[in-house]
Amino acid sequence: MPQTHKSTIRRARQAERRHDRNRATVNTVKTLIKKVQSALSEKNADEARAGLQEATSAIGKAVSKGILHRNTASRRISRLALRVNDLPGSGS
Repeated sequence: MPQTHKSTIRRARQAERRHDRNRATVNTVKTLIKKVQSALSEKNADEARAGLQEATSAIGKAVSKGILHRNTASRRISRLALRVNDLPGSGS
């Protein structure tokens, strides 16, 4: 039977915890993006703007934690913002 070091076991536990935490953050970001998209499909400008602000904040936090790549985050924010700004009554 191969040797299993204590540090290997410990690292596996840490990786599992980080994986769970990262997945939770990614799922939260996806949910917030879907909320903005549903407001866009309903043509609700106020709700879409509020959701965009919330989603942008969550995406930025995910980048600072190293969960999302900064270019990916920038692309997602940009695309959402374009769609929100195209809504009539969005003020921009």
